[in-house]
Amino acid sequence: MRGVGTVLALVVLATVVATFARRWRIPAPSLLVVAGLAVALLPGTPQIRISPEVIGLVVLPPLLYASAEELSWRELRAVWKPVGVLAVGLVLASAAAVGAVASVITPLSWQMALVLGAILASTDPVAVTALGRRLALPPKVQMLVQAESLFNDATSLVLYRVAVSVAVASAAANWGTAGGEFLLLAGGGTLIGAVVAGVVTVIRRRTEDPVLETVISLVTPYTAYVLAEAAHTSGVTSVVVAGVVLGGRGDRLTNARIRLQLHAVYGTVVFLLESVVFSLIGLALPAQVRALSDGDRAWPLYALAVAGTLIAVRLLWLAPLSAVVQRKGGIQRPNWRVPVVLTWAGTRGVVPLAAALSIPVVAKDGSALTERPLVLVLTTSVVVVTLVVQGFSLASVVRRSGIALEPDHTEREEAAARCRLADAGIRRLEELSELEAVPEVVLDRLRRGLHARLDDARDRLTDSTVESADLVYRQLRRDLIAVEAAELRRLYDEHTISDTTRRRLQRSLDLEEARLADA
Repeated sequence: MRGVGTVLALVVLATVVATFARRWRIPAPSLLVVAGLAVALLPGTPQIRISPEVIGLVVLPPLLYASAEELSWRELRAVWKPVGVLAVGLVLASAAAVGAVASVITPLSWQMALVLGAILASTDPVAVTALGRRLALPPKVQMLVQAESLFNDATSLVLYRVAVSVAVASAAANWGTAGGEFLLLAGGGTLIGAVVAGVVTVIRRRTEDPVLETVISLVTPYTAYVLAEAAHTSGVTSVVVAGVVLGGRGDRLTNARIRLQLHAVYGTVVFLLESVVFSLIGLALPAQVRALSDGDRAWPLYALAVAGTLIAVRLLWLAPLSAVVQRKGGIQRPNWRVPVVLTWAGTRGVVPLAAALSIPVVAKDGSALTERPLVLVLTTSVVVVTLVVQGFSLASVVRRSGIALEPDHTEREEAAARCRLADAGIRRLEELSELEAVPEVVLDRLRRGLHARLDDARDRLTDSTVESADLVYRQLRRDLIAVEAAELRRLYDEHTISDTTRRRLQRSLDLEEARLADA
């Protein structure tokens, strides 16, 4: 019951924090970490201990799946080369740099310093996606940041396993075996994820029940993760591949009603899990600090040095890579603002914390790993630093860089697309009119609606200040929906209609209002 009460308290805290985050236009993950840290410092707050199994098995799969579904396969193919360089090369460089710095300035042995470097080497997909939702980054830059964070897991996981085996078993690092393990993790995870996506595609094409579709969608990431981990491959890679494949086919697997329901359900699940896990990061840090020995009290300086090392290595790696990519694209004078934004977007989060919690408590000979608490504190504190410092300032960095899209860029692109859609609909109506297959009164009604949409889209493209007929129509229709909803409640209160009828009619009004909001 105490665990259930803690989870409920976290959900309430997250809901309040998210409400203020949206009102203040600041990233919710960053504010959640600060709120969790503030609550943990209050007198009487119970110590929070995070289980790696809970994060790895319960929290990560759906969050990774939701992030992967947002990736466009077409745009991913356009950036796969730099993504590959970052997912392998930058992870190796970051791990080596952090390991070297930590072994020099901290009390950690070089073995545990290497473990710390492997844990913090890769950016976190959950944090990157959560922070990037509100940014107006160009599509390729946004895709590069998200894809890198999703596909660098295999490299960091192999490094982590090698480093832990060195620290726990005092074994020599076998890099030849590590290369084969990397292929097994990445290749096996990719294969299992693709197979799961294929099976789910076949099932969903034969299912039109909204409840079953929702259950299948929720179970898919867990299935991909568990099967991959059981086969000793990368569960994260498996979930990511399944999400990318199924995300690109979502509009062809389900109808509009089911898509609306899935969007609502998954939005709720992602909100709850993200809220709980980011709050836990802040809540867990004070208890971890209290477990440190007296010789580790300089941990804040160690954490800042490690965080600074990660940022410096990332910038030094991204600057020449960005210059090469831009030069190949025909840009003679490279834009250095892009690598700065990419560097500042490389936050750490849930995945490093789960890896740190998985470090064994004792070595192979039975002796205690006395350096484990310091590694755990440094990992959590670096995650907090990146989420707070980079998270709160990322929007400002993007805005000052000048690479952010103009506020009306997306609106103009959408208006142009609406023109094309309306033109296609009008052409189809003219074909039907010539065939005389549909009553003319029906064609006129549909034609008027399409012309209204076309006029509204053209007004947006020409920056017209005159309110279009379609805009006026939507405003009036919202007023009429409110009147109809009030009348529906009156009919139900007077026992004129049943509850089933009330629910069906209310859903119809809700769907229409949602369509008006999206128009």
